[in-house]
Amino acid sequence: MIEELRTRIAGEEFDYQILLDALGSYARPRDAITRLLRDRVIIRVKKGMYVFGPAYARRPYCLELLANLVYGPSYISLDYALQYYGLIPEQVHAVTSVTYARSKRFQTPVGLFIYRSVPLLGYPRGMDRVEPVQGVPVLMATREKALVDKVRDDRGTGIGSVGGMLSYLLQDLRIDDGALAKLDPEEIEQIGELYRSRRIRFLAAAIRSLGGGQR
Repeated sequence: MIEELRTRIAGEEFDYQILLDALGSYARPRDAITRLLRDRVIIRVKKGMYVFGPAYARRPYCLELLANLVYGPSYISLDYALQYYGLIPEQVHAVTSVTYARSKRFQTPVGLFIYRSVPLLGYPRGMDRVEPVQGVPVLMATREKALVDKVRDDRGTGIGSVGGMLSYLLQDLRIDDGALAKLDPEEIEQIGELYRSRRIRFLAAAIRSLGGGQR
C-alpha cells in the first residue's frame, strides 16, 4: 500500500480527495486511511489535509505551503514573512498569514498557523510567489506588505509620529536601518491608502527619512 501511495502522490502535502483517488483500488479506502494514520504513514494536519510521516517522506513538508492550504484565502505575512526575508532577527515559531476572512489560529501536529484579518481592499496588494522549497511555489507578502501588515496588526504600540515609528522599527522590531532603507515608501504609502491607516503613512515617512526610495 505504501509503495502504491508514494507512486500516486508525488508531493508531501495532499488533501483528502487526492488520498482517496490514490486508494481507489481498495474496497474500503476509509479503513485504509485509518490504518495509515494509526501507523504514522500519514499525518493529519487538519481535517481533509495530510502529509507523509517522517519515515515515508521524500523531503521535509513545506510549512509555508501548508499555511496557504490550511485556511484561505490567505498568504504568509507579518512576523513569519519578515523573518523569511531576514528583516527581523527573532526566530518565529508560528506561521503567520493574512486573510480577508475571519482571524483564525490552528494548532496542528506540524505547528501553529495564525491568520489575521485585513481589509479586503488592501488584501491583494503586495502578494508575491516565492519558493521556500525548490519547485514548491507558495503565496507570501512582499517585504513592504509584510511590514505594513505587522505595523497595522500591532495595535498596542500607540505610535503617533514619524519619530515614534522609527523607534518602533529600530528598537522594538530591531530591523536594521540599512534594510529599511531598501524598502519602497511609495508602495507602502499606496497600501496604507487601501488600508486607510494613518500609522502606515508614518511608516512610509519613516522609510523616506532613512533614504528609502532613492535606489
